[in-house]
Amino acid sequence: MAMTMHCNVVSAEKKLFDGRIEFLVASGVMGELGILPGHAPLLSELKPGTIKLTKQGGAQELIYVSSGFLEVQSTTVTVLADSAERAVNLDEAAAKEALEAAKRAVSNESTELSYDQAVAQLRTIQLLKGIRNK
Repeated sequence: MAMTMHCNVVSAEKKLFDGRIEFLVASGVMGELGILPGHAPLLSELKPGTIKLTKQGGAQELIYVSSGFLEVQSTTVTVLADSAERAVNLDEAAAKEALEAAKRAVSNESTELSYDQAVAQLRTIQLLKGIRNK
């Protein structure tokens, strides 16, 4: 049986995962992070992207996070996300609508969104599309 560690993934709205995992991959602001049981303690800011969990037994789960923090302790990994959603729950129609709104915001400087915010939304939506296609 593979070694495991406890993992919690929570957002401001809800708990998305609470269980044993064999491996976690996340996008930190300084690069990709791969966390195995026994990893050294770590605190990292997360950038928008996918958290890939390999659960006990080998099943995988993908969770999209908008941003947040990842903390690694001796036997526990905690992901505190600003907002997060399981890949299986993502709504493609809402993502397409958000994509169009973000494109309009990029081309129209008079909207409430700043250019940087609109570009960030476009990147996020592209990530979401990638998650849905996996």
